Amino acid sequence: MRRVKTAVAKIKKLSSLRPTLALVLGSGFNHVLSELEVDAEIPYAKLPGFPKPSVAGHDGKLLIGKLGGTPVIVLSGRAHFYEGHPMERVTFAVRALAAYGITDLLLTNAAGGINRKFRAGDFMVLTDHINFMGTNPLRGPALPGLPRFVDLTQAYDVTLSALLASAARTAKVKLQRGVYLAVSGPSYETPAEIRAFGKLSADAVGMSTVPEAIVARQCGLRVAAMSCITNLAAGISKHPLSHQEVLETGERVKLVGARLLKEFGKLYGKEK
Repeated sequence: MRRVKTAVAKIKKLSSLRPTLALVLGSGFNHVLSELEVDAEIPYAKLPGFPKPSVAGHDGKLLIGKLGGTPVIVLSGRAHFYEGHPMERVTFAVRALAAYGITDLLLTNAAGGINRKFRAGDFMVLTDHINFMGTNPLRGPALPGLPRFVDLTQAYDVTLSALLASAARTAKVKLQRGVYLAVSGPSYETPAEIRAFGKLSADAVGMSTVPEAIVARQCGLRVAAMSCITNLAAGISKHPLSHQEVLETGERVKLVGARLLKEFGKLYGKEK
């Protein structure tokens, strides 16, 4: 926890702004930075404990500024479990944000669509998740002052999710709702796995978000999450899957995602 305190002290020195809202930008969401009035930024490499992402589309920097007039912290890029990081490192930034004073967290990601009503370029607010990563970020020694057994009955906050839906309506963005299933990756799923996941009620599949959501709930944060459906999953898509397709879809809908998140920031500020 010493590294958390060191990182927090460094973040607090960056800006006089003291946001209560943080956003984690996944693949395809970085264009929201064009809507951010940046007050300060720092690369993860200069923050103790923050792992540097190695995946295309993940910048690896923390920014503080205003989005839609509301003070926010933005994590541009995340580390993934499949990169070889232990879960403690994957979720380190969330613990640092909680220690900083963040109360609300919006997670974003790129996901493959399992629900056959979805199309590439759709956005989906998470109503629940299924953890198929083969591990749990809370595994290991109990942390002082934090609950050992975390209730996930309502992992994704109803009020924050409703605010996201309101932002989508105002921004004239169609927002799907669904269950996100997380796998460890980095290989894409087989068609048989996708059929099985569909029978388990999953609407989309990806390789992130769930560890961060679990740790955020342990820290007492309110959490909302949104996926950009960047491709249709294996067996539903008519062609082989690639990360290039993920990036291309993210590029195609970048203005839509940025507009939605800016509106969310604006509405969040009014609620506060």
